[in-house]
Amino acid sequence: MNITGSVISAPVQTNFNLNHMPSYYKRIVLASRPEGDIEPNTFRTELHPLSGLSVGDGEILVQVTWLSLDPAMRGYLRDARSYLPPVKIGETMRSQGLGVVIKAGNGSSVPVGQIVAGPFGEPILLRVTLLKLAGWTEYAVMKEKQVDKISVPKGAQDIDFLNTLGMPGLTAYFGIKEICDIKPGDKMIVSGAAGAVGSVACQLGKRAGAKVYAIAGSKEKCEWLERELGVDRAFNYKSTSFRKDLKEVGYIDVYFDNVGGDILDLILTRLNIGARIALCGAISQYNAAKPKGLQNYLTLIAMRAKIQGFIIFDYTAKFPAAIEEMAGALADGSLKSKFHVVEGIEQAPVALPWLFSGKNNGKLLVKVQTEPSAKL
Repeated sequence: MNITGSVISAPVQTNFNLNHMPSYYKRIVLASRPEGDIEPNTFRTELHPLSGLSVGDGEILVQVTWLSLDPAMRGYLRDARSYLPPVKIGETMRSQGLGVVIKAGNGSSVPVGQIVAGPFGEPILLRVTLLKLAGWTEYAVMKEKQVDKISVPKGAQDIDFLNTLGMPGLTAYFGIKEICDIKPGDKMIVSGAAGAVGSVACQLGKRAGAKVYAIAGSKEKCEWLERELGVDRAFNYKSTSFRKDLKEVGYIDVYFDNVGGDILDLILTRLNIGARIALCGAISQYNAAKPKGLQNYLTLIAMRAKIQGFIIFDYTAKFPAAIEEMAGALADGSLKSKFHVVEGIEQAPVALPWLFSGKNNGKLLVKVQTEPSAKL
């Protein structure tokens, strides 16, 4: 799938000086499975000779420039049945990323210099075809069908394809449109609202004409949600008056859940008849050996409410239209984003746990390296 829409093409370089490439590259692999919090010994950094990455027919060599850190990555570390198989011990840690093609094999239609989005690394079953989905690596050889060619829309930047125009934004888009079935006048609550998915969900709710209430983990995040994103009110769940304050909203029609646990159980007591709950994530429970059970689920019966989980890969056929719509909103300024960038691939294991403590302030990215320069 080529990611396009109303776009302007990214500049394509035609010749890179491979003589100035490093002799070795880094990749970070899973060393042990954490039972609770991610530990310093969870991952291991390895050095591999770049000469070992040979490019065959229909293949490309990608220099990875950006990596996305997402809460779902904690699930990849757990040896349990899920929508994707777990990362194996010794495999490159899985993540989405961006990169630039620096070498193309015979028969490849992806030009050198093309920006690509990928999943760079180990093979897994996805979109009913065998793709490679990993990412914590500085270089990767890919089949050209395993990457998406990126054309950056006017008013956007390449890293938007790891946020608003990528998996986080698309997750929010289809959760709001397909699961929540948002309508003008709906009263909606979003948890994890200052995160990459939650912040887009808040804005899409407002664009649809809903009254949007946000839950986040600090005064600063709540202020940003109110002042910058325009939510009707934001609540700090760490506040001693949180439960009392939240009740002032009254009963709600839609809940977009990113955290699970006690907050989900609380929201179950605040449902209107016919309420819809989208189970997007449960970040409060990802490090727990056994997630907390729900106590207030009988409200679903009394209120004839719906609670439904969803996976973004179920909507791949609708990605291009969704990206085009949100790219237009980015261009006109009605959809906003914020990034928290750490530099160097070795920072990926350090920064990943921030997602579960709320230390990050915006969509969390790793800048692996700058884009390669063309040969003069």
